[in-house]
Amino acid sequence: MPSKIQRLTIDGGTGATLAARLDLPPGPVRAYALFAHCFTCSKDLAAARAVAAGLAAQGIAVLRFDFTGLGSSEGEFGHTNFSSNIADLKSAADYMREHYQAPSILIGHSLGGAAVLAVAADIPEVKAVATIGAPADVSHVLHNFSAHLDEIDEKGVAEVSLGGRPFSISKQFIDDAHGQNLLDRIANMRKALLVLHSPIDATVGIENAGDIFQAAKHPKSFISLDSADHLLSNSADAAYAAQMIAAWAGRFVQTADQSDTDLNQAIRVEETGTGLFQNAVLSGNHHLFTDEPKSVGGADTGPSPYDYLAIALGACTSMTLRLYARHKKIAVDRIRVDVSHDKVHAADCLDCAEDLQQRPGKIDRFERRIHVEGDLDEATRQRLLEIADRCPVHKTLEAGAAVVSVLD
Repeated sequence: MPSKIQRLTIDGGTGATLAARLDLPPGPVRAYALFAHCFTCSKDLAAARAVAAGLAAQGIAVLRFDFTGLGSSEGEFGHTNFSSNIADLKSAADYMREHYQAPSILIGHSLGGAAVLAVAADIPEVKAVATIGAPADVSHVLHNFSAHLDEIDEKGVAEVSLGGRPFSISKQFIDDAHGQNLLDRIANMRKALLVLHSPIDATVGIENAGDIFQAAKHPKSFISLDSADHLLSNSADAAYAAQMIAAWAGRFVQTADQSDTDLNQAIRVEETGTGLFQNAVLSGNHHLFTDEPKSVGGADTGPSPYDYLAIALGACTSMTLRLYARHKKIAVDRIRVDVSHDKVHAADCLDCAEDLQQRPGKIDRFERRIHVEGDLDEATRQRLLEIADRCPVHKTLEAGAAVVSVLD
């Protein structure tokens, strides 16, 4: 099944009712994140949906909402400003704390990125902050309607066209933007930071990423979004951003209940609803995907089931050899195992065991090519080849296993 989406309403920072969505993982929740959308956008922008769905697939629940006066939320946009956006984010975090769990991750896109940088220090549970195409100066947003600044200053308000839609921009919005000192807040937020930015972003230049990165204290990281545009209109770019955020945030949001996987815990494999074959794999704290190649109707978003079987054999072989080398104090530098799989006629498998050659029809044949680096004599190398056959997965494949199926 795809990630589950709950429709919510929350009280905003200025009293308006805000429309929200909570994207929940198909399995257990690793962490909760709060997402802030771009200037005059909404929670339902394609990039916001894609990032939330991508993070949910990795076990991170994401709350995204429309700021006051935007999307499906109540209120007048003309009465809002950057400070009211911060108030809305605080209210959303309070809602999550009361009904679910306070966010440990903040994610902001464009001006939403500036907003999460500004509010991060005020939400104590937050451990990690990720920005996508964020400006380093809140007043950067004013360039969207620079031709109307004199009118706004003279009349106190003006109607401007943003993205083909009319918006009322008031002088208090301008004054509030000029009054923000974002770089000081970044320097003092004391949270892990990930800056994602495209070097060809024509709306918020890449120099903004440099200013944000320079102002922040460690730990901080930067990821280039390469050829992405500002709105991440290519779904592949949004999916990549989500994947990078999830992988990076996992370093900072481990919680006490994320202990080593119980050896008796079942591995869950569940359809995501994306494509024909994609499944989400939950193994303890690890979230993976399995799929089929495009040549057979899949989307090639993860290893195939037989690929995972080959991965298991190769990984078990490498680990078995490493344990043996350490126990025997053999100077092995690095181990590499290449595993290939094919179905062959049993009679043609001349290097297979004799009992396998006698079987009718085809059999599965796995071939391991084991490369061991180190100053080893031939006798030691041959001994390592023998030890490789003691790998538990190797033994399971050779002996066969009982598979018991129970229908819930």
